[in-house]
Formats: sequence, C-alpha cells, structure tokens
Amino acid sequence: MNPIIIVGCGRLGAELANSLFQQKKQVVVVDESETAFFNLPTDFVGRRVQGSALNQGVLERAGIKEAVGLAAVTNSDTQNAVIAYLAQNVYHVPRVISRNYDPKLRSIHEIFGLQVISSTSWGAHRIEEILFQYDLRLIFSAGNGEVDIYEFIVPNHWVGKPLAELFSGIHCIPVALTRFGEAILPEQSILLETGDIVQVSINMDGVKTLRHRLIESEE
Repeated sequence: MNPIIIVGCGRLGAELANSLFQQKKQVVVVDESETAFFNLPTDFVGRRVQGSALNQGVLERAGIKEAVGLAAVTNSDTQNAVIAYLAQNVYHVPRVISRNYDPKLRSIHEIFGLQVISSTSWGAHRIEEILFQYDLRLIFSAGNGEVDIYEFIVPNHWVGKPLAELFSGIHCIPVALTRFGEAILPEQSILLETGDIVQVSINMDGVKTLRHRLIESEE
C-alpha cells in the first residue's frame, strides 16, 4: 500500500494522521521535533520520521517517491508551501494539500498553484455560522468554505409560495427538496409545503441574505 505523508505533527497533523490510520491507510508522519510525536495516540502504529521535510533526503526516507498524498500542516506557511511544491512538482505526488495560517501569506501558496486550506479563514467562517446559525444547518463545505450546502425547514410564512421566490436575487443552486421523506430535484416553480426540507448550494454572501429572508418571514 502506498503511503500518505503528513508533514507536521501538531494537533491537526496528529488528528489527521490518526483519522487516516483508523481508515486503514498507510500513514507516515514527519516532524523535526521528536516530542511532537507524543501528540499521536498510543495505539498509532504508522511510521514516524524525524527530520526537516525541507530536506529531500528526509522526504525520500518517508517514502515520497511512492506516496499517493501529502499534507503539509506545519506551523510555518513558507515551509508548508515549499514542501507542498516539492511534493507536487519534483516528486509528482498525485494529491497535495498545503495549510495556510496567515491570510496575508496565502498568495505564496497560490503562486505555486497549490491546493490550500486556510485554517484562519475557515475557522472564522465557521465561528460566524455557529453564532448566527438560526434554522440553517451546514451539511457540507467545499474548499475553505467559499461554497457550502445548507439545509433548512421551510418556515410557515413561505408555505404556498414558489421556491423561486424564496431564492429570488440570491446566487445559489437548490440541490434537493425532501417532502414526506422523499427527496426530489426541485423545480423553481414548485410550491413549498409545510415540513419541506430544502438543501441549497450557496456562498457566504448568499447565506446571509437567505438567513435574513427566513428570519423576516417569521416576524
């Protein structure tokens, strides 16, 4: 089985490594600090490689030539970008993820053409959603939260009105409507009924508008 390499054994790296290990993946964790491996659970039996992943010899010792994936999740944006660049462009690892802490440094990852996960942007977005969730429930998030799929129960004041009116002026795509336990691909002209559950693909700005519209309907 070809390995998945996790560079950085902080809390995120350790949690990711353990999750993959539980899925029976072959996991190799790389970190400069020997004590960082203490973040791994005691039953973790994946490989541990101590050393700087900026050193190609360390990466090769971790098995990067055979790796099917690599996640660079250290605390350094620049290190993550360089390591991910090496994995993607020198070793041609099929799936590479680079973690970004400082939004000001996100451009480094983008210049390299990397798939980047921004913990700061993603975290801020999630906190806002939790604080102001109301009747909208997040069920899937793509990228860094730029596009999400939300689910909500149709408020009473929207019953009998067409779906198109509810989403009028909002940049979104209705994904599914569940009625009496049966899900359908909804037409814009469908009239909403009591108990309807709607799932919609929408961006953050659209969520704010939709949430406001749903709240207004109850006032």
